[in-house]
Amino acid sequence: MKNSKVLFLDLVRQIKIDENSDEIQSMVYLILENLFLLSRADILSGKTVAVHDADQAKIGSIVGRINLHEPIQYILGTTAFYGRDFSVTKAALIPRPETEELVRLIVDHCRGADYQNSPCRILDVGTGSGCISVTLALELEMANVFATDVSLHSLELATENASRLGAQVQFFANDILKDPIPVGNINVIVSNPPYIPFQEMKRMSRNVLDFEPHLALFVKDEDPLLFYRSIAEKSRQALASQGMLAVEVNERFGNEVVALFQEKGFTEVLLVKDLYGKDRIVTGILP
Repeated sequence: MKNSKVLFLDLVRQIKIDENSDEIQSMVYLILENLFLLSRADILSGKTVAVHDADQAKIGSIVGRINLHEPIQYILGTTAFYGRDFSVTKAALIPRPETEELVRLIVDHCRGADYQNSPCRILDVGTGSGCISVTLALELEMANVFATDVSLHSLELATENASRLGAQVQFFANDILKDPIPVGNINVIVSNPPYIPFQEMKRMSRNVLDFEPHLALFVKDEDPLLFYRSIAEKSRQALASQGMLAVEVNERFGNEVVALFQEKGFTEVLLVKDLYGKDRIVTGILP
């Protein structure tokens, strides 16, 4: 038996990556919760826990992978998003808090809109892990939710998350740059597309560059609005009248995406800041 607080402090000392102490401690809390179902209160109170040889081997493996800068979410295979646990693999980006703000905006919009007793029809373009589409299906129980992705591995992961969490989502293999949107009469199209120019790679941390899928992260330096242009153009055929298009954006290009939406005929175009005060979401309405 081991004192969980002593075990916690020992693991904190073993992690050697260049992160602040709060971040490292958060990782260790996740490890101990995952392996031993210990809460933070359990750890702070020094609750004793049985640690067997197999557990020690798992801990050693996890710490070793962290010290190679692998994200803790990929190591444990799970992360929290909008109050639910989602499976995550290297097939898709790790869901981030900023994307929760995008989901919250869509939830509020759909709850406040009048669809004349018809269910809200929502499409998530580039669903990745399914965090957006699955969450919307669960938060908006009467909605019809569809999702697309170019990656079959991502679609497998998203389908797994939908099944495990009990969400009804229809998934389609689709390349938004080449293919038409596969469903119509949509009330809301939402997307968190690739939006980081390759030139920004040099400023990014190893845990992102070495492990998260570049297909879902990066766009050509010479055309950073590539995905937004295609999504906006094709949304015009797929959205119902007064349908909303809502996208997550690179803070550098918020105003450019606003101008693009206006150029494509969207009205009531808004640029929304995230909790950190950065330009993060653009929305527009198709007349």
